[in-house]
Amino acid sequence: MPAIISFASVSILCPFFILLLKKLGLTQPIRKELPADHQLKKGTPLMTGCIFALGVVIALLFNHSPLMVFLAITYFLFGLIGFWDDFWKASRQDPGGISGKTKLVFQFLFTGVLLYYMVSILGIDTNIQITSSFVIPMPMIVYIVIVGLFVIGSANAINFTDGMDGLLGVVCIPTYFFFYYITDSTEVQIFCLIMIACVLAFLIYNIYPAKAFMGDTGSLAIGGSLAFLAVHEKVEIVIPILFFVYFAEQLSVIMQVSYFKMTRKRIFRMTPIHFHFGLKYGWSENMIVIVFGFVSWLCTFMCLIYWRFFLNQ
Repeated sequence: MPAIISFASVSILCPFFILLLKKLGLTQPIRKELPADHQLKKGTPLMTGCIFALGVVIALLFNHSPLMVFLAITYFLFGLIGFWDDFWKASRQDPGGISGKTKLVFQFLFTGVLLYYMVSILGIDTNIQITSSFVIPMPMIVYIVIVGLFVIGSANAINFTDGMDGLLGVVCIPTYFFFYYITDSTEVQIFCLIMIACVLAFLIYNIYPAKAFMGDTGSLAIGGSLAFLAVHEKVEIVIPILFFVYFAEQLSVIMQVSYFKMTRKRIFRMTPIHFHFGLKYGWSENMIVIVFGFVSWLCTFMCLIYWRFFLNQ
């Protein structure tokens, strides 16, 4: 029921929100180095991901337990960083947004506080679970530092994936499905179902050619929530596979920048890597979205198999 209400609310209200953003002039500025077809997207409403907050509020109305409140706070804190960045971009028509250092400072601050709350209040243990019978115990401080780096890295990797019409929406649905399937928590199931419903409703307006972009407001919030779901469900071991598409996007940027600094040459035509497939191989945006979505589902099923036979015993 909350998922159905969320889907209906987002799909019905999104056109009105798009009109409001256009009226306020909060539209997407485009980097000059992006391909010509992306230059045509200038003027598309940005930060439409704000509407996902409606689904989170609906989740709280249906279940306001401490865990659901924590999931909502996590979503809103990361979304707040994204909103600041989007508002800067849209209001000033500056594709650079706020500085990367500023975003990282707030991400580290929020992540540290949230992880401490998880360990001290929610009672999440500080072990890294490899299998059901083999865990690596860690002191709380070490655990918070290591997992904190993982959370921030994952959130930003997921943010990188939001670069084509419908791409992040299609890729993140199977990831939310994974957590919905494996959890024993009603709160996590409700939260994941609502996020899937919101993303599906948003895709009506975000698939190619997109009428709206979720912006960092949506993508960072999705990234933060998915990373913390992995911590809560103690499945850190499968994250390299489950988040494969996101990490591939992030790693392509790191490799490109590092290699260019050393050799003044490029490995890829353009990064994040989804641009490379379009520029080098001529793939359409829809083709890239379909392939990346398929890979995300494949990785999800691989992780479900590992969870079933090695973690859930």
